[in-house]
Amino acid sequence: MMRTFWGIFVLAFWAAACNDATSDSANAGAGAAEQLLVEVKPRLEYGFNLDDFTVVADTVRNGDSFGELMLQNKVEYPKIAMVAERFKDTFDVRRIRVGKPYLILKSKDTAQTAQVFIYQEDPINYTVIDFRDSVVAYKNRKKILHIEREASGIIPQGGSLSQVIDMQGVDYRMTLELSQIYAWSIDFSKLDAGDKFRIIFDEKYIHDSIYAGTGPIKAAYFQHKGKDFYAFANRNDSLNITEYYDDAAENLRSTFLRMPIQFGRLSSRYNLKRRIQYYGYKVRPHKGTDYAAPIGTPILATADGVVTESTRRGGNGKYVKIRHNETYSTQYLHMKAQNVKKGEYVRQGDVIGWIGMTGNTGGPHVCYRFWKNGRQVDPLREELPAAEPLAEALQPAYFQRIGPLKEQLDCIPFDTEEEATPEDLITFNQPKHAPTKN
Repeated sequence: MMRTFWGIFVLAFWAAACNDATSDSANAGAGAAEQLLVEVKPRLEYGFNLDDFTVVADTVRNGDSFGELMLQNKVEYPKIAMVAERFKDTFDVRRIRVGKPYLILKSKDTAQTAQVFIYQEDPINYTVIDFRDSVVAYKNRKKILHIEREASGIIPQGGSLSQVIDMQGVDYRMTLELSQIYAWSIDFSKLDAGDKFRIIFDEKYIHDSIYAGTGPIKAAYFQHKGKDFYAFANRNDSLNITEYYDDAAENLRSTFLRMPIQFGRLSSRYNLKRRIQYYGYKVRPHKGTDYAAPIGTPILATADGVVTESTRRGGNGKYVKIRHNETYSTQYLHMKAQNVKKGEYVRQGDVIGWIGMTGNTGGPHVCYRFWKNGRQVDPLREELPAAEPLAEALQPAYFQRIGPLKEQLDCIPFDTEEEATPEDLITFNQPKHAPTKN
């Protein structure tokens, strides 16, 4: 009797234990299922649920063409032709570039037909060709997180602006932007030890974490040879450009750039009495100003104007000539190749060609020639007119807007200043305002 009772008790105990274990296992399974349900999210990118397609991700390779890629993925030829003809303003099929990434979204059925083609022009902008139903093509951009950042530095002995900016982990684009903003007032090839700068700009991120470059500089300060230079961005919507003005609303831009390349060296000046040994020391006037730089260096239009010549001729080699107004014209010789055509209107800073060695030249350079009233003159000796200041009617709003920016600039510490505390250095370069998305 006791043995039977004890056996029943043991069986009951193990049954309860098994029930508890089963219950725990079930609860654990339910928790795992719930966790799995939470973690599995649709892959939403470019406005599509990628889980609805078979996704092919690749980059454009040598020999690839849009038509061939689509034919290989079973898109009908009439649809390909429609894209090439009807949507060339949105997507020029001739201009897909080697190395650019793309996605092909294919149907999940056995046909595996391409339904959507997504071409990534850069990390932010992309073009969609949707072949489903009627063909549709449109451009779009990814949502971007903008985080404001500050940076500053002091040029060391023998150092350069690019080195100081690079040491702080700031995008090299900031070096180029500063050189463009101050191109008319500071020679960045001749900075002095002790020159200082401060900048405020935005960094851009995709999906809150993938770096996507920088926005334009919002405000800048540069101290060169003891003189202070402020710069504040001001959008001109009528011309669709951003210009920079100082703290007195004077335009930092001159009518002409100081030189037609961003980085290079002056290798030969305008000289009407030049004598060359090769020609028996006879006077051979040099009516141009030469700037040496590596082959392929971009050559920039020094002012707005209309291209009057883009050709190749004799010792000039390949060249471009621009008429800026009734008074001034400029010419750029010995190009590797031109980037503009006769009759084209160019803006100051546009790339009109690249440094080469065509024509009579002993090394890669651009010979920059400058006409005033039909006569070639020395651009480095000309008193060139400055650009117009900000319109008087716009100045009150401008000064109100730049007031806080100027105060923010003045408060950015230099990392070698004695008064900069460890706390300053820890927060240095951190966002000052809440990030914004667009």
